[in-house]
Amino acid sequence: MPGTVAVLRMSPVHVGGQLDESLAFFHRLFWTFSPCIEAFCHCKPLVSIDGTHLYGKYGGMLLVAIAQDGNSNILSVAFALVEGENAESWSFFLSHLREHVTLQPGLLVISDRHNGIKVALEAPDGRWLPLSAYRAFCIRHVAANFALTFKGKDARRLLVNAAYTKTEVEFYYWFDILRSEDPAMCDSVNRIEYSLWTQLCDEGCRFGYMMTNISECVNSILKGVRNIPMCSLVKATYGRLAELFVRKGREAEAQLEIEQQFS
Repeated sequence: MPGTVAVLRMSPVHVGGQLDESLAFFHRLFWTFSPCIEAFCHCKPLVSIDGTHLYGKYGGMLLVAIAQDGNSNILSVAFALVEGENAESWSFFLSHLREHVTLQPGLLVISDRHNGIKVALEAPDGRWLPLSAYRAFCIRHVAANFALTFKGKDARRLLVNAAYTKTEVEFYYWFDILRSEDPAMCDSVNRIEYSLWTQLCDEGCRFGYMMTNISECVNSILKGVRNIPMCSLVKATYGRLAELFVRKGREAEAQLEIEQQFS
């Protein structure tokens, strides 16, 4: 497809301690499609990033960037096949995501707390530093880690309720319950900047978008393809995104035909 971006990285092969320039192994692949790049220009200025494991003969990870439009529909805008989650693989993905898709300044990145993501986003040459971009945490990942430490104390529900509140009164209501359950809960939460996990302190940058929604992406675009060969996986993302754009285009045309108005 015209406008498709694909960046392939290969690993050199050494035979008997000598570099064999006639051979190379697959290392990493980043790709995105022209309609995804165009669509992101009309989405909210945020992107969530996450990874999902691949199964079958080769293994590895599939990294995905997910956008959200003004109607809260999600759209996968970029992908990368990598060896696993580490600082180098995330830097590879995020550098090309920034270069080819997410060109806007002031972008919010929602992710889990993986150290590889942190290193990649904080790289001085990565164009992901404030004021160019900001970071927030997926509340599902924060709450899951929180619940591992504070088992059997309804910790997950209390933390999520606090994260979703939009006023100080509501936030401190749930925070006081956390403190009454176990003061150590509050101490743990206070080690994370509030702007990274609460709606109250995010200055509206999240647009209410609190999770990476990788599971929804897997179900809509990646269902049944994580154990197939890599070339087939790339083709599957193309085919399913093409179906999505056609379906959404027809829905929009039908709405315009009955003179529905958008604001």
